[in-house]
Amino acid sequence: MLIPSIDLMGGKIVQLVQGKKKALEFDNFDEWIERFLPFPMVQLIDLDAAIGSGDNRRLLKIFLERLPCQVGGGIRSTETARAILDLGAKRVILGSTLIREGKINTAFAEEIAGALGAEKLVFAVDAKGGKVAIRGWRELTEISPVDMARQLEPWCSAFLYTHIDTEGMMLGIPMDIVRQLREATARELIAAGGISTQEEIDQLHGMRVDAVVGMALYLGKLDLTAGRTR
Repeated sequence: MLIPSIDLMGGKIVQLVQGKKKALEFDNFDEWIERFLPFPMVQLIDLDAAIGSGDNRRLLKIFLERLPCQVGGGIRSTETARAILDLGAKRVILGSTLIREGKINTAFAEEIAGALGAEKLVFAVDAKGGKVAIRGWRELTEISPVDMARQLEPWCSAFLYTHIDTEGMMLGIPMDIVRQLREATARELIAAGGISTQEEIDQLHGMRVDAVVGMALYLGKLDLTAGRTR
């Protein structure tokens, strides 16, 4: 399945390269909502909330009223997660809060799963140079993506793996790394980071992995009618 990505920053839809350099910016929200309506899931990320520079809660509400979304960015407590679900999110994505003092925070994972239900939770495994990155990808840990997935599997419905090294660059995602994660967990696995061709999406589908795509869609490199229900 192809999952379109909507990243919000400063009240606009943006696309960043490796989470740093802004490459694209849009404020034609209705147009993109209409384009993404046929998809069973859309990924909605509040980048300002992720880096702690504010939030786009008003915009989240606009998108959630019209699109089925899994939402991430700055969700670091059960209360915030519940508030986002109450806005209409199908699932919430948690990342940084799953790491505490350099270690995997299984206690919090168990706590929030008990409060909200594992089916409502997607755990983000964002990696750079083979190590998990947190705090809007600005802080690198010593934790491997495979270890994180294995330890947190009991408390979520899915893992979202983002390969930061290729994010926004349309260079493709390393299939060997995705395959390692696929073998490490029985949960739904979603991959992101440089995916730019239908061939890649098909290859991921063959591995039982869904694909999050942003840059390639906004630049028209991928057919929006392809992969909606794959």
